[in-house]
Amino acid sequence: MAEKIAAPITHKTLIRAPREAVFDALATAAGFDRWFTTGTTLEERPGGEMVLRWVDWGAERVTTESNCRVVAHERPDRFSYSWWTDPSTTVNLEFSSTDEGTLVTVREEGYENSPTGWERCLDCATGWGEALTLVKFYLEHGVTYR
Repeated sequence: MAEKIAAPITHKTLIRAPREAVFDALATAAGFDRWFTTGTTLEERPGGEMVLRWVDWGAERVTTESNCRVVAHERPDRFSYSWWTDPSTTVNLEFSSTDEGTLVTVREEGYENSPTGWERCLDCATGWGEALTLVKFYLEHGVTYR
């Protein structure tokens, strides 16, 4: 087994919306499809399958999908899933209520210490920043990228 990158990807974002609404946007198929994906499926239980689907997404109009496995689905506190294959990483999202709204903490770990692992890690580190900004704009202002 290859060595793993020691430091996880970690992002925190304050979203001025109720914790349940933030959880639903980031941990349900309908929620993802409102601001980020097209045709996502998600079995909301540990061991359930999640398929994230993008159609004509972004500046390059990418159409792709990613198969994931649900690790935890604890509304409204925590959503965790495995991502990638060979090897997989684990994404853990935690949702905490604050006086101003909801603090979302994303932690992703398990990237292989290899050129491919580093490339995926860097892509996802920037991607998580973009995704959290997009969901924040959607929940706070009703704005979507599409």
